[in-house]
Amino acid sequence: MNKSIVCLSLILLLFTSCVSKKNILYFQDADKFSSVNITKLEYKIQPNDILSITISSSIPEASEPYNNQTNSTGGNSNVESLKLRGYIVSAKGEIELPVLGIITVKNKTIFDLIKEIKHLLEQGNHLIKPCVNIRILNSKFTILGEVNSPGTYSFTELDISLPQALGYAGDLKITGKRKDILLIRESEGLRTVNHIDLTTANWMNDPKYTIQPNDIIIVNPNSKKTQTGGYNIGDLAIISSIISFSISLIFLFKK
Repeated sequence: MNKSIVCLSLILLLFTSCVSKKNILYFQDADKFSSVNITKLEYKIQPNDILSITISSSIPEASEPYNNQTNSTGGNSNVESLKLRGYIVSAKGEIELPVLGIITVKNKTIFDLIKEIKHLLEQGNHLIKPCVNIRILNSKFTILGEVNSPGTYSFTELDISLPQALGYAGDLKITGKRKDILLIRESEGLRTVNHIDLTTANWMNDPKYTIQPNDIIIVNPNSKKTQTGGYNIGDLAIISSIISFSISLIFLFKK
């Protein structure tokens, strides 16, 4: 009986080792890219973005008329309440600021918009040496497929990396196809679909490494076989065969 248990254990161990590490490990050639210059693609403001814009100056009373009055009121200041007070970018890519009026913001970076608003305030003799602070309040990405916690996630940073986004979702399942992650991005009126291989590091200095607001990440299963009830039919057949073979061996050793 002891021999049969040992035999069964060896078979199960062999089965669990069938998945090649080349299909699972991330950044397998990372040593080749241990020191590279970082190039980041700055996010450009899009319709439906919600912006928090705060204008200040050395004389606080002078800058008050240029701010959304609800921003200066007390009370709850969490992100959700700030969204209700923020400036929503219209379909035309515009916002309307107090006193300054309508400003086109579409396809401008946050720093471009800060520079433009400061210029309008100074050149129009509105404020002396104004300070302008802008944040995007509704930055989010969606991740679907073979991850542990699919869904839509918000982030407060200007941008995050794709590995960070996968971390938000609890990493890929063992069934996730690491060699072909889909990244769907809409920017400047153009939708692109990018294919990413997580097993290599040769794309880490690519714009795809940085997640931008409204990106969609799709992690497909690593097997094209039909799935029923969450179980792969092909895998079930293999497991069934192994169990049957193991039981046969146990009876054989008993004789």
